Amino acid sequence: MTSLPVLFIPDLVLLPGMVVPIALDEAAQAAVDAARASSDGRLLVAPRLEDRYASYGAIASIERVGRFSGGGPAAVLRAEQRGRIGSGVTGPGAALWVEVEPVADDVSGTPSDRARELAEDYKRLVVAVLQRREAWQVIDQVTRITDPGQIADTAGYASYLSDDRKRELLETPDVEERLEKLIAWTKDHLAESKLTDKISEDVREGMEKSQREFLLRQQLAAIRKELGEGEPEGADDYRARVEAADLPDHVREAALREVDKLERGSEQNPETSWIRTWLDTVLDLPWNVTTQDSADIKGAREILDADHHGLDEVKERIVEYLAVRARRADRGLQVVGGRGSGAVILLAGPPGVGKTSLGESVARALGRTFVRVALGGVRDEAEIRGHRRTYVGALPGRIVRAIKEAGSMNPVVLLDEVDKVGADYRGDPAAALLEVLDPAQNHTFRDHYLELDLDLSDVVFIATANVVETIPSALLDRMELVTIDGYTEDDKVAIARDFLLPRQLERAALTADEVSISDDALRELAANYTREAGVRVLERLIAKVLRKAATRLATGAADHVDVDVDGLKELVGRPQFTPESAERTAVPGVATGLAVTGLGGDVLFIEASASDGQPGLTLTGQLGEVMKESAQIALSFVRSHAAELGVDPASLDRQIHVHVPAGAVPKDGPSAGITMVTALTSMATGRPVRAEVGMTGEVTLNGRVLPIGGLKQKLLAAQRAGLTEVFIPQRNEPDLDDVPAEVREALTINVVGDVLDVVRGALEPVAGDARPIAHSDAA
Repeated sequence: MTSLPVLFIPDLVLLPGMVVPIALDEAAQAAVDAARASSDGRLLVAPRLEDRYASYGAIASIERVGRFSGGGPAAVLRAEQRGRIGSGVTGPGAALWVEVEPVADDVSGTPSDRARELAEDYKRLVVAVLQRREAWQVIDQVTRITDPGQIADTAGYASYLSDDRKRELLETPDVEERLEKLIAWTKDHLAESKLTDKISEDVREGMEKSQREFLLRQQLAAIRKELGEGEPEGADDYRARVEAADLPDHVREAALREVDKLERGSEQNPETSWIRTWLDTVLDLPWNVTTQDSADIKGAREILDADHHGLDEVKERIVEYLAVRARRADRGLQVVGGRGSGAVILLAGPPGVGKTSLGESVARALGRTFVRVALGGVRDEAEIRGHRRTYVGALPGRIVRAIKEAGSMNPVVLLDEVDKVGADYRGDPAAALLEVLDPAQNHTFRDHYLELDLDLSDVVFIATANVVETIPSALLDRMELVTIDGYTEDDKVAIARDFLLPRQLERAALTADEVSISDDALRELAANYTREAGVRVLERLIAKVLRKAATRLATGAADHVDVDVDGLKELVGRPQFTPESAERTAVPGVATGLAVTGLGGDVLFIEASASDGQPGLTLTGQLGEVMKESAQIALSFVRSHAAELGVDPASLDRQIHVHVPAGAVPKDGPSAGITMVTALTSMATGRPVRAEVGMTGEVTLNGRVLPIGGLKQKLLAAQRAGLTEVFIPQRNEPDLDDVPAEVREALTINVVGDVLDVVRGALEPVAGDARPIAHSDAA
């Protein structure tokens, strides 16, 4: 064992026999100075890699100390022998000293025969690597080395070995083991190099072959031209197709220009492929093909009535469109493709009310072809306007593809889920729809792929949406809004009897003689098994009943199945929805409000409670900013009008908590204002809110009740929830004209302009007193 100063070098492994220059930083300078001050002038050089320090190093001597050409201090070290690093010791100078045990390659001093054979094999591999690099001078030096350990340690200069592998060689004193590792690594490197060279050679030969074929084809084209022979295959066919097709003049001119390019180019021209694809697309479009609209106005209304129950507003709009077109045709004013002659209708309403299926009925009533374009989740503007045709895999937009699929220029195109169109870095599809749906612009719609004016003015566009608020205002302005708010209980029973039940009987391969469902059972399903604006869940329940019935018939348990109210529980289970307003409002501080969601109208319960603590207001239930502000306004109103409401002001100087259940569902909007005032007043006075009462309306700081939206959907929800009396803003009274008569008859509707009237009419009377009459008009 000997003590030597140690120098750790990052990202460099020094093997015996190597001579390398190193830069001298502060630590390296200290190690070199300590070595030069010692008797033998040696030091230990060890690698310092990322994962750990090495357990071996190279005992090196200092050949020279000087500076690099840049001026930095440097030293030239010669590695002489391996050394096993021991424990640290003290030594002179600022360097780190360690105990080092010199390790010889072979204890006997004479290499074994096995080591010599391995050395010769490795030497041949090294010469092969150097020959690939044409390093002839280095080859001469390698061939002169005869010592196996020395030839193995020349691997320190190998650029294809990683520092981790070189450290492994440094920590392998046995020469034979070291040579076996080197032979395996070098063979892998040679195999990889040969494969890389082969790939490069194949690529080079392929490029040369392509260039040679290109020149030969150019020469062949010139020879054909001189001989007067035909153009490339397919060019004559496209010219004949374009000339024979029924195309508008501007389209024919553009198509012939592309045919000229196709004829002038060669088969190897990269433009040839997309020119042919573009020509195929243009020739497949029905440029001058239209269908004849039905002139039977009464027949069209009969078709609409046969396919859908109710929806009078939509049906009237379609009949009006037909009537106007019929009069224009009678007076010679019918212009196919005239500006603004098309129609754009937006059907907005909850899921399951028949918006999508209505499009097919409209097409049948008009006598036109029908195409559905699903827009839900579309985020790429190119889906609407198409891709530039020079892109790989370019396609026309969905509008052009719909026209192509319809086979005519005046189809009924249903743009489904237009409210679910998104926008990201690929553009805004909703903005691209502006030109499509604007009757003043769509007669010259230009698709990026076609780059031709396409007349969409004679297309009847019908868009569907669940929530109008998410549609950009500019796009909404281009469409005629028709709202489908939902169905009453009687409507659902009629739809189930006339449409849903026959359809599900057919799907279940049953007949009315085998299975029958009473109207009372259908009403029970609509009232207590579903709580929806549409009839989608109702149809699923009917399908479930019929599946159970088909099973009974198939097993021989019954010859005929009659389903009534008493048998529903056995077939579809217990009712899922029961009136809960009485239970929820049995305690003071809970009021029933009316709201509109993407699924239609619904009731929500607003709860208020007070506890001892620092005065303040806590709001929970995942409320939006507008709804939070409504709660602040409601509390401020109750405090400022405590005397009129019969509230002790001290009861409000507590910690007040307002919660809107279904906390996982986001809620926002101003229409819960009067409901919050009622709940807070009920909490402060200890008087419960009447169980049969619901309410909706925005409240101001001075107690005025402002109008709200979605009144029809809210009243339908109130009827479904079993409420019998509602309070609505006075300025919403005109909206009652749109509410079905049966709903108005089932509900006592109070129109109010002051929130004090709501509180007087909604709270239970004080014990012993008659209930105060609200200052309102009953509708």
